[in-house]
Amino acid sequence: MTTNIMAMPSIAPGRDLDAYLRTISQFPILKPEEEKVLAERFYADGDIDAARELVMCHLRFVVHLARSYKGYGLSQADLIQEGNVGLMKAVKRFDPNVGVRLISFAVHWIKAEIHEYILRNWRIVKVATTKSQRKLFFNLRGAKRSSAWLSLEETQAIANDLGVSAAEVTRMEGRLSASDMAFDGYGTDEETATAPMHFLASAAPDPADLVADEHMQQDASLRLSAGLAGLDERSRDILQQRWLSDAKSTLHELAAEYGVSAERIRQLEKNAMKKLKLAIAAD
Repeated sequence: MTTNIMAMPSIAPGRDLDAYLRTISQFPILKPEEEKVLAERFYADGDIDAARELVMCHLRFVVHLARSYKGYGLSQADLIQEGNVGLMKAVKRFDPNVGVRLISFAVHWIKAEIHEYILRNWRIVKVATTKSQRKLFFNLRGAKRSSAWLSLEETQAIANDLGVSAAEVTRMEGRLSASDMAFDGYGTDEETATAPMHFLASAAPDPADLVADEHMQQDASLRLSAGLAGLDERSRDILQQRWLSDAKSTLHELAAEYGVSAERIRQLEKNAMKKLKLAIAAD
């Protein structure tokens, strides 16, 4: 099936958010049988019009979820647009034969995209870089019983519940205490009622992890390209022939090509690799 759902919607939230909300309110809420027919048309036949209708008729739910993240100080239109990306990814992966409603499946994909956008754009630099920190970032406020600082006992209890160390809880609490923002994490009655894990047991990877890994891979690729571009032509060619080509060259083959000793090629390779690592690791 070769379809490009990502390019389907002809509307998008922009400066006039009210106009966007009025537009999407015109799309009907699908009945279960209507949704199943559309999903089967796309899943079995690749019907792009059916996929488009599924997306359009669920845009209002994305707005509903995006509004719960307004406390982060980011553009509501941007949050909605990121959520729309998650919705389209969910439609692309939705299997109507499993027996759950599309929105029960899509809610986690929508949140995954919104979370990734918040972590990339929130004003605290690198507030959460590991998967455990990401989990803590979106769950700490909901786990706290009040706005006061946590006691040692409360810190340890939250650490145990979230599967992180007490030190990580304390560090994250310090980062978040500098701003007066509300954090709506997992755990509200509405969210737990629609979380797909309560409807479907799946061995598939967590969508949030897939989104995070995708962005990390893209970042690593960009850093590698920039690092190679910063090397001189000979050093770059040596690394490409030694490590990036399918048919890798030996030190002696490169020595013959450049008219130097194999030891000199090894030194050039070592120095180039050191510069490349620094470029990749740089903030």
